[in-house]
Parts: sequence; structure tokens; C-alpha cells
Amino acid sequence: MAITLSDRELRGLQLKELGLLKYFRDYCDERGITYYLCGGCLIGALRYKKFIPWDDDADVFMPREDYERFIKLYLEENPSERYVLLNETDETFTRNCFATLVDTSATLIKNYQADLKIPHGVAFDIFPVDPRPSGIKKKFQLFWCVIYSLFRAQTVPEKHGGVLALGSRVLLGIFRGFKLRKKIWKFAERHMTKYRLEDCDYICELCAGPRIMKNEYPKELFDSTAEVEFEGERFKVMRGYREYLALAFGEDYMTPPPKEEQVVTHDLKLLDLDKPCV
Repeated sequence: MAITLSDRELRGLQLKELGLLKYFRDYCDERGITYYLCGGCLIGALRYKKFIPWDDDADVFMPREDYERFIKLYLEENPSERYVLLNETDETFTRNCFATLVDTSATLIKNYQADLKIPHGVAFDIFPVDPRPSGIKKKFQLFWCVIYSLFRAQTVPEKHGGVLALGSRVLLGIFRGFKLRKKIWKFAERHMTKYRLEDCDYICELCAGPRIMKNEYPKELFDSTAEVEFEGERFKVMRGYREYLALAFGEDYMTPPPKEEQVVTHDLKLLDLDKPCV
């Protein structure tokens, strides 16, 4: 059962997310690591210069090379007790296909993670973006991407069609145990990320849902960065950020949805902004 956030709670959650973003931005800038504000955060920056009023989280893209470097450096340096990086390891399982940075000064529990032994703090998602090949190589990449997503999240994608859900349930039933599943998703990850940018014309989101992983954007949109204002701060975005948004969300991305659709979309079980998570 999901909780309903008051306006005060939602704004408090947004400000926690903003603190995470600022910390992440400064960490990356100091080390020359590239990131791009994306998704709802980027729409909010352009439409309102702040969070979309009903949005409850933040997202960033990172080129695969920068994503892997960030994870490696952050885990080695362990620079903060408050801000913890979560990525799937033998000791950590989050049901996500991507890394998350968590602010442990507050408690936020999502229903799909409620049974997991992880720091249940305020988190934001870090999505790698990868080169997208063409022709038959594209089909193979998408195949390995589906395998990767299934065995890393270890969750049946119930909202994405009966055939996919049935096949996923069968595969998870056959291949049991975290270490075996990890070997499978690591193998799939190597195959889906093996393509070089210079050999491809597009960028894609592989660590996402079955529909989003099919999205592709001309690679020149990501060949450099620009900056936008967001909540009184400056954050980096891909150079072609408007073209990216039009492709990802439609040409009318600056038009707010109908009132009945202006709701928090994430399934939260508990939120306490004043209580550190354990």
C-alpha cells in the first residue's frame, strides 16, 4: 500500500534530492566525470527552473565510461558516511538495473524494496547511456539487454506484457541463486555494452524498462555539455537537450499533463525526512 505525501513532505523530499544532486555534481566536477541532468529533472529545469511540482525524484545520465569510472572511484574513496552509493554486489541487492546514490540522513522505503537489507534513504538514480549499433547487432544488443535487466533486477516485469512476464518467470525459476544470476547478468552486460561509439550513430538507455531501452538518440546530441538552471543552481546537460526531450517525451514536453495526471508516480511505503535510515 502506497502512502500519500503532503505538499510539505513532497517539497522536503525534493530538497533532499537537490542536496544529493549538488553533492553528486561537485564530486563529478572535481574529477572531470561527465553527467547529464535528464528526464523529469530536465523538464522541470526548462518548464519551471525547479522540480516539476508533483515530481518526487531526480535522475541523471552518464556515458558508460564515466559511469563505470564514477562507481569505481566512489567505492574506492568512500568519501562520505552520509551519501552512500548502492550498486549490485555479492553483499548488496537493490532490484535496480543501475546505481543509486542514497542520502542516509532521512528514511524512505519503496514498496518494491521494503524487504531488502539496504540503506533505505532518499535516493536518486544514475543511468548509464551506451552506443546503439544498427541492423542485426541492434537486435542482439536488445536481447542481451532484456537478459541483463531480468537477472540483475530478478523481478518479473508484470507491466510489460503477458509473454514477457511468463518467459521471465520461467527463466528465474530455472536459474536460481544470486551468484548464478549475477554471472548471467554480467555476461549479458559485457555483450550489450561492447559496441564502440565511433562505430555507432545513436545513444541509448539500456538500464531501463523494456520500452525505454528501445529509445535511441543521435550521438551528436551528447558530444558536449551545456548548463541549465535548476532550483537556483547550475547543472550540466547534454548539448542537444531539447532534441533529446522531444525524442524521449514528445514535441509537447513543455506542456503540463492534465490535472488528473499531475500526481506522484512512485510507490512509497514510508517517508520520514527527520529520521536517519538504518
